[in-house]
Amino acid sequence: MATEAHAAEGATGYIIHHLTPLSVGSGFWTLHLDTLFFSALLGGLFIWFFKSAADKATAGVPGLVQNFVEMMIEFVDTQVKDSFHGTSKLIAPLALTIFCWVFLWNFMDLFPVDILPSIGSMMGLPYLRSVPSTDLNATFAMSISVFALIIFYSIKIKGPIGFAKELLFQPFGPWLMPFNLLLKLVEEIAKPISLALRLFGNLYAGELIFILIALLPSYLQPLLSFPWAIFHILIITLQAFIFMVLTVVYLSMAHEHH
Repeated sequence: MATEAHAAEGATGYIIHHLTPLSVGSGFWTLHLDTLFFSALLGGLFIWFFKSAADKATAGVPGLVQNFVEMMIEFVDTQVKDSFHGTSKLIAPLALTIFCWVFLWNFMDLFPVDILPSIGSMMGLPYLRSVPSTDLNATFAMSISVFALIIFYSIKIKGPIGFAKELLFQPFGPWLMPFNLLLKLVEEIAKPISLALRLFGNLYAGELIFILIALLPSYLQPLLSFPWAIFHILIITLQAFIFMVLTVVYLSMAHEHH
């Protein structure tokens, strides 16, 4: 499929086509419909899968699905206990949701690059990007949501006055309040930016490599795409894990009293 598209529009056109989202609106109000659709679809799949496992859970011999879900919950719970030093009933479910949702976002990158866009083309869609984590809007939306929770818990746990003191008096004391505030703002703003850009950059590069492999002659594609897909499984899992762990660490820092 890539060979025909390559011949019709050239390598540059083929790459640009695959990296262009299906969008409506303009400027700040542009909506990437494919990102919203696949994010909602994968989020619903996560909820349905875990709810089905919970509804069918048994105290007897567990099935394969129950074993997998229990393993995932225990894995995330262990990470939260190791990284989070506060007390909150939200953190573990949040960490599980982030890990599974981001992993499913990333997993879409393992589908052959032409399959879903071709299906979309048959439905009359000019563009279709199926990997939400290759859209900077999606990764920033997730990281800004985490950032909002960081600010919320910082104020809730420390109180407005305590949070203000942390902004103004740390780390160099009251005599350097403007410098303290500048350092603190840079530190806090760097958290959502680093979360979003790390996930986006790794998955965007991975998607681009798959697209470049699809441009190669057909006899070379299996030789390169399969090893890269195997390696990419590690990348997509690692990126979901890093996003989850950093979220837990940042929220743990928000619960600490200075």
